[in-house]
Amino acid sequence: MKIILTHEVSGLGTAGEVVDVKDGYARNYLIPRKFAIRWTKGGEKDVEQIRRARKIHEIATIEQANEIKAQLEAVKVRLAVRSGDAGRLFGSVTPADVASAIEAAGGPKIDKRRVELGAPIKTLGAHATSVRLHPEVAAKVNVEVVSA
Repeated sequence: MKIILTHEVSGLGTAGEVVDVKDGYARNYLIPRKFAIRWTKGGEKDVEQIRRARKIHEIATIEQANEIKAQLEAVKVRLAVRSGDAGRLFGSVTPADVASAIEAAGGPKIDKRRVELGAPIKTLGAHATSVRLHPEVAAKVNVEVVSA
């Protein structure tokens, strides 16, 4: 199935690209989560609008990405969440939680879609996360999850 990506998808492409994927992957994952739209002749016109909108929010150069990476890696991120007696969380920490905690700790404002959690964070303690700033630059951020 031919689709137009509306967001960056790891291993697939960036926003505004037209890609071919398996039908089930598009129908069951990409389209319901609004990562993509079906390709049509009329939709081809939307590609340029998507690219322009992404260009505004995108980090343009590798140098700029490296500056933001240095800022992110210098920030100590603590996230207070509700937890049980054994250190298990009520729910889990989401990429949006991490992005807001980085901003609250004095770091730069980043998009929640750029935060990549290795595995769901469901326990207290220190966890390593990655922030994809540029296709070639990723910052490692250590998040300390503490009980609220």
